[in-house]
Amino acid sequence: MPELPEVEAARRAIEENCLGKRIKNSTVADDPKVIDGVSPSDFEASIVGKRIVAAHRKGKNMWLQLDSPPFPSFQFGMTGAVYIKGVAITKYKRSAVKDTDEWPSKYSKFFVELDDGLEFSFTDKRRFAKVRLLDDPVSVPPISELGPDALLEPMAVDEFCNLLSKKKIGIKALLLDQSFISGIGNWMADEILYQARIHPQQSASSMSKENCSTLVKCINEVIKNSVEVGADSSQFPSNWIFHSREKKPGKAFVDGKKIEFITAGGRTTAYVPELQKLCGDQALKEAGKPSKGIDRGDPDDDVEKLGNEDEATNSKVVKCTKISGAKKISKKWSSKAENSDDANDKYSMKTSGANKHPKKEASPRVDDSVNDKDGDAKSFKKISKAKKPSNKKLSPKFEGLDNYENDSDIVDRSKKTRGAKNPRILRKTNEDNENETENQRKQTRGKNSAKRNREESNDYGDKVNEEMKGKQMKGASPAKKMVASDQRWKQQRTKAI
Repeated sequence: MPELPEVEAARRAIEENCLGKRIKNSTVADDPKVIDGVSPSDFEASIVGKRIVAAHRKGKNMWLQLDSPPFPSFQFGMTGAVYIKGVAITKYKRSAVKDTDEWPSKYSKFFVELDDGLEFSFTDKRRFAKVRLLDDPVSVPPISELGPDALLEPMAVDEFCNLLSKKKIGIKALLLDQSFISGIGNWMADEILYQARIHPQQSASSMSKENCSTLVKCINEVIKNSVEVGADSSQFPSNWIFHSREKKPGKAFVDGKKIEFITAGGRTTAYVPELQKLCGDQALKEAGKPSKGIDRGDPDDDVEKLGNEDEATNSKVVKCTKISGAKKISKKWSSKAENSDDANDKYSMKTSGANKHPKKEASPRVDDSVNDKDGDAKSFKKISKAKKPSNKKLSPKFEGLDNYENDSDIVDRSKKTRGAKNPRILRKTNEDNENETENQRKQTRGKNSAKRNREESNDYGDKVNEEMKGKQMKGASPAKKMVASDQRWKQQRTKAI
């Protein structure tokens, strides 16, 4: 995509080949999306016969100064490019115009023939560029809204640091902001940050003066090197991330170090995690992010050491281990239960990896509390609610009985006997007894009926078997009949027993 080096290469090509020459003929495309604010016929009439005095650039914009206004202005967009017939100008991938294509190209939006026969064209295949006719391009948008040109108006370190301290956005997003500094695009921002060893998402306001100084130096070096070779990427230094940034994830490396891709400033961003690390508070926040079921390991491998590390990692946590990203541990039992051998089982730990609806622990029985070191049944918060024995004197009928499991059963049984002389209670008791007796009779009848059915079924089965065996034994040998008779006698004896 055309950035400062590519646009500067186009400006220099026009400056070297077209200055002082008069425009003999012009053809402007009938494309309102690219030709902005003027009809093709008016555009052509306004520039034909005029001489080209100079070629100017700011950021990614270029305009031609003629001997009188208005001046043609070009915003390169995504695929804008300048071609001069017979003159080699650095091309980039998205231009999609080859030397063997028709001339002027079918993608040409602005075509000019000069008085000496030289021809040049501004093309745009994807139609994101803008071609305008302006009286004073510098005083109107978009050029009037641009920040200092990264090549022509380099910032001093102190000024740059002061501006960054007021910006709380990521450093790459800031470099892409043309109102802050103009001319730097996606690939240049990646290269500058890689050379400066700065993470693309590092907050601009958090950068130290040393980092700011390094960043200014790398901006100047990357621009200088790319402009000197006419934006010819094949001549960029071999240790630039540029050569590998368009490879597939997992297969991109620079100097043997892996390149990863993230989104920063709304653009796909190539960086080297081993060299470009977040620092300051951002590093701590990144290290503190919980990982789903995976131990993040020692955060000191990825972040700077800030503050007393031992206090942060070895802080004493009572009765539990602090887990990154986990919910607080809730106590179920008191401190005395904690001192027992199975203290770890007395807590219910609710962590992010635990089941959302864990089964509740069974409450300890009353008898278990006796085994406590202090013999204090109150050491547990939850004690099963056993019925307390009644202090009331039991009826003589129940005194001296030892066959009950606990006093609560005695109390329950004693309650049933209270008011036994009451006619209503006696009547109800008799009715219950009669119902119970009737139910028992029905069950007995049912059992007897089932038994008779089984016996009849068995007898019928035996009869059928006897008939079948009788048929099978017809014509059998005497020895076989004797064996069969012996087996029948044994079966009959077994039934009798």
